[in-house]
Parts: sequence; structure tokens; C-alpha cells
Amino acid sequence: MIDSRHASAIAAELKISEEQVCKTGDLIAEGCSIPFIARYRKEMTGSLDEVAVLSIRDRLSQMEELDKRRKAILKSLGERDLLTDELQKAVDSALNMTSLEDIYLPFRPKRRTRATIALEKGLKELADMLMGSATGEMDSFDLLERSARFIDADKGVDSAEEALSGARDIVAERVSEDRRSRVALREIFARNGKLSSKVIKGKEEKGSKYRDYFALEEPARSCPSHRILAVLRGEKEGFLSVSAQPPAELAIIEMEKIFIKRENPASEEVRKAVSDGYARLAAPSLETELKNALKSKADREAIRVFSENLREVLMAPPLGCAPVMAVDPGVRTGCKIVILDARGRLVLDDVIFPFSGKKAEADARAKVTRILGGQPVKAVAVGNGTAGRETEAFLKGMELPGNPPVILVNESGASVYSASRVARDEFPDKDVTVRGAVSIGRRLQDPLAELVKIDPRSIGVGQYQHDLDQKKLAQSLEDVVVSCVNSVGVDLNTASPHLLSYVSGLGPGLASNIISWRDSLGPFRSRLQLHKVPRLGPRAFEQSAGFLRVRDGSNPLDKSAVHPDHYGIVEMIARDLGCSIEDLVREESLREKVDISIYASPEAGLPTLRDIMTELAKPGRDPRKDFESVQFSASVNSIEDLHSGMELTGVVSNVTAFGAFVDIGVHQDGLVHVSQLSDRFVKNPMDVVKTGQKVRVKVLDVEKGRKRISLSMKGISQKIS
Repeated sequence: MIDSRHASAIAAELKISEEQVCKTGDLIAEGCSIPFIARYRKEMTGSLDEVAVLSIRDRLSQMEELDKRRKAILKSLGERDLLTDELQKAVDSALNMTSLEDIYLPFRPKRRTRATIALEKGLKELADMLMGSATGEMDSFDLLERSARFIDADKGVDSAEEALSGARDIVAERVSEDRRSRVALREIFARNGKLSSKVIKGKEEKGSKYRDYFALEEPARSCPSHRILAVLRGEKEGFLSVSAQPPAELAIIEMEKIFIKRENPASEEVRKAVSDGYARLAAPSLETELKNALKSKADREAIRVFSENLREVLMAPPLGCAPVMAVDPGVRTGCKIVILDARGRLVLDDVIFPFSGKKAEADARAKVTRILGGQPVKAVAVGNGTAGRETEAFLKGMELPGNPPVILVNESGASVYSASRVARDEFPDKDVTVRGAVSIGRRLQDPLAELVKIDPRSIGVGQYQHDLDQKKLAQSLEDVVVSCVNSVGVDLNTASPHLLSYVSGLGPGLASNIISWRDSLGPFRSRLQLHKVPRLGPRAFEQSAGFLRVRDGSNPLDKSAVHPDHYGIVEMIARDLGCSIEDLVREESLREKVDISIYASPEAGLPTLRDIMTELAKPGRDPRKDFESVQFSASVNSIEDLHSGMELTGVVSNVTAFGAFVDIGVHQDGLVHVSQLSDRFVKNPMDVVKTGQKVRVKVLDVEKGRKRISLSMKGISQKIS
């Protein structure tokens, strides 16, 4: 059962009802997947989409951590006899981790400090007097006369001045830990904090890649995420000294407003203590807090960008079920060639050496012609790595049997797959180059099905990914993969175990059992046969069945996203119309006669019924766009061929917070800075471009030594034939 306070807070944040939060939270607690909740439990959630369901899951998880920390703090305070009714109430009412830690800070067990040493010397009462007199709660008094009363040689207090110094240490720690003080200071750090970085003396040459940040200073609150991550990385690597503080006088003035209400000799001592407490205790603590907040903000933005890029890559249009030839280019070791059948199975592999002299080139032409003559294909996939453009040009210069198009394929991460256990298990007797060629070909056939086999972080669409919170990054990328796989749907009879493992309700174990059943007993003819798979129980069937497809099964609904739980509704509709389910799928005129409201029930309301009718119109439709290839300029093959003013066709390979990288076919992606993406102002590059999008660009500048290419999309028509 979800805590009502949590439900209320989440509902207010997401602008939805508390009932929606509670129902969604209950489904998550029951083990339902995000895609299943969003697709098949709309009546319970009020038709919340995946984004909202994910937000509820993440916020509930954060609040569980808050409650866990709250419980630990109360236990610690209770064990040390520090827990009062007032303190208990404050801890119970803390709404976030920051306020909870502020409450606990003065009571946190700590190492010996100047303040604790002063307390051991019996100077607490004098500190109380100073603070009381400065705020007007006590009358003024003679400082030296009153301080002299605390002289005690046995305790190490030899003079009134030493007593005052110790009392100031106590005051300094108190004011730095005071909740009111920290709230005020936190606001000043957030509003007026400046992020600055300087190169560490003597590190100028080794840290040259951080040259842009050798003398940086800008408002912390407006610093973009990529700059924050770059600066913090430079600090971590020991090249930059980084500060994140507001002007000290602003902070000290705010603290004085809290602790000094009138002017007298005691207030001067408190003023000294406030200044010391800020500089020595509060400022370093809140600077660390601000840096952590900036890092968290930058992480969130970078993870968001990474996740959106990954979604575009995974949802790239597939060529489809068609045989292909794939080539992993190479110069010295040759180009590895494989033929894959329509289901991506390896038919043959070979090697050619088109760049090892005229005879080798002629032999390569003859071999390719012979292979394609015996194994016709729909397309030829060429990896876009080293020698990719040269291999593309070699193949395009031939009269290939069947005239299949030659298509460059992004091979980022293919080497990761080829050396993985997955690839070794699949092709134990093939070397890494053959496995790499297979991966390139399968990426053309179905990018999603192939890319799920490798860590998403290896796909090459991230930004400062190794500096990010790895746990949050992994969770976000996992969510994207799960979302994409279930959005597209998975063919039960052709899917790899890795693709199946991402289906709602399955996982590696059940995916393996499905493959074993399929290998032993042949293709599935019906979704209902899933009940016969070992250990695949009713809950797993409920979660997964709607996302699995049986293309040529006994029931036409098995190839659709209509859940088996709702087959009865479709059968009832067909019966009422006096037709078959096949007729209902085939004839739009029949579907137009259906009044779905009469079939509504608590389990299947109007949202679900609308989904069913949409699905009947295009059963098992693929949400991905139609495939189209990108043709690079034949005259531009390397960075040496570029010059300012050239207009080229390219494909967006990565989108970041500061712009987009575009592959223009020269083995080095060019950058279209955010300021060059459009003739209008662009705040978020993803509003203009997506990973995998075809674009027209103009070359602005080429730094051949640094391998930097600056591009622009300004003033260029993006209508690409």
C-alpha cells in the first residue's frame, strides 16, 4: 500500500490524480512491467503513458530511499537519547533528503572538532550568552569580565581571550549547521553561485584538451550540462581547479540577519564566528553540495540525451526479412564477406583483398560475382569503419548480379558483439571478423533485433557517458530497450534469446526455455502454446503474450497486439456482425459498423477497445518508418577531400546538448553546433534533428590536424530526394 503522503506529492508533481498514482504503484509492486501497464491496464491507470508510469516508479523508489534514511536517523537519535517529540515531528515531516539531512546535521556523530574541544572545556554557556545577547534574548554584558569566569587551567582555558575564542568556535559550528542558515545559504549558492575553473600550474600541456576551461567563470545555474561534465572531469583528472561558490559577502550578510539582531560587544564576537563558520565550515559543505547538484543536473540531461538517441537508433527503419551480403572492410587483412538468409542465419563466409594490387582486386571482383550469382541478395551492407568508403566504392564500381544497392551501415559496437560470449556461443568456429560482418548485415535487416545483444553504452550515441551515474544510466537505457522491443513486438518463431529476454514478463531464463521448446518441437502455431513452455506460468503469459507475434498461426489475432485476454471481445464483435475474424481484419466497412461502447466493461473499457479496433486495421503493424538508404558524395571519401562551402548529404550519428554530429562519409563525423542547426533559435537540438536522420549540411571549417569538421544547416533546404 502506497503512503498517502507519497501519492499526494507525486500526483501534484505529475498533475494527475492520487488514485492514478496508487493504482499504478500497486501494479508496479505486483511486478507488472512498464509496457504492460501502459498498454494493457489503461482502465486502472487512467490511460497513463510509459513516461508517466516510469516517473511514478522512479519517484516511488526515491521516496522509499527517503523513508529508509528517515528510519535510520530516528533509530540513531533514539539510541543516543537525543530524540525529542519536536525532533521526531521534524524528521517525520521532512519532504526530501536535503531537508532531512539538514535536520540531522547538528546531531550527526562527528569527529572531534574545534567546537567539540571547546565544549569539553566547558564553554557552552559562554557561547549561549554570546548568541543570546546578539539576538536580544539576553541583556548585554561585559565580555572580558564574563569570559574570565570560564578560566580553568585544568581544562586548558588560561585566559578570557581563550575562553572567547573557544566560545566563537562553538558558535561557528552552530551557525553553520543551523537549518535556517543552510536553507538561506543554499538559495544563495543556487542563485548567485559561480562555476569557475583554472588550470593547475604546470599542467597546461598535459591538460591541453581542457584549454577551453583554463579560465572559466559563469553562473552555475545557467551552465550547460556538457560544460559541467567537462569541467568536473578536468578536476577529477587533476588538470583543473574548480570552484562553485557565490560572493562570500552575500552569504555572510544572510547569516548575520539570522543571528545578529542588535549591535553590542557580543554581536561583534558572533559576527566573527559567523564569518569563520561560513568560510571554514558552511562554504566548503555547500560548495560540495552545489557541485553534486550540478553533477546530478548534468547527469540527468546527459542521460536524457543518451536515452533519446538510443531510442532513435533502436527504432531505425529495418530493411526487413530479406537475404543480404554483409562486408566487414579491411585493408591488410582483407574484407570479410558473409551471406545471411532472410532470417539472418549465416549461409557462407569468405574473404576478398580488393586493395592488395590489381590481381587481388580482379580476384575479388570475380569472387563477389560468383557468390552473388549463387546467392542472390536484396542489399549489400558495408561497415562504415576503416576502408568502408573504399569498399563501398569498389562494390559500386562493379556490375553486381541482381543489382542490389550497396548501403553503408554504422558498425559502432560491432566489435563488442563479435568478441562477446553471445557471439562465441552463436558462432564458436568463426573468428571475430566473420562475427562482425554478420552483425553488420543483421543491423541492416533489423537494427533493434541485433543491437539488443550489446551493451547500449557501446553503440556510440552518448555524451560523457563514463562520467555519469552508471546505475541511473544503466536503468534509463534498459528502460529504453524494453520500451522499444515491446513497442515493435517480437516474432516468437524467429527471435533470438536476447531479444526475447526484453519482452515484458520474460527475462533470460524464460527466453531460453522458449528457444529450447521451439528448437525441440518446431515453430509456435499459437500464442496459447506458451502455456506449455516450462516455468512460463499464468503471470508471465499475461505479461508477455500481447507483445509476442505468431505471424502464420492458427488464429489471425496472434500476429497482432490484441491481448489473448481480449480475443473473446473480437470474437463477439465478429459474431454480432455475422462474419469471421479474418473478414473483420480485411474489410474496413465491417469495422466501421462497430459501436465499441456496447462492448465496454470494467476490464476492457473504451481505451482498450479503441486500441483493439486500431490493431484490427493493421494487425502487427511495425511502428518503425520505412527503410531508406543514405548515399554519400562519391567524390568525398576522406577529410582531405573537404573544403569550406561544400554542401553534402549526411546522416546524424549523435545528438548532444550542444549540437549534432553528422556522418558525411569521411570516417570523421562533423559537428553542427546548436547555433548552426537552423535559421531560427534552437534551445534543444532534438527539436530539430534525430539520430539516424538524413540531412543536408554545408562545410564551414576543416581542421585536418585536429580532425575537426565544422558544419552548418543554416539556409540549406532539407528536402532530400
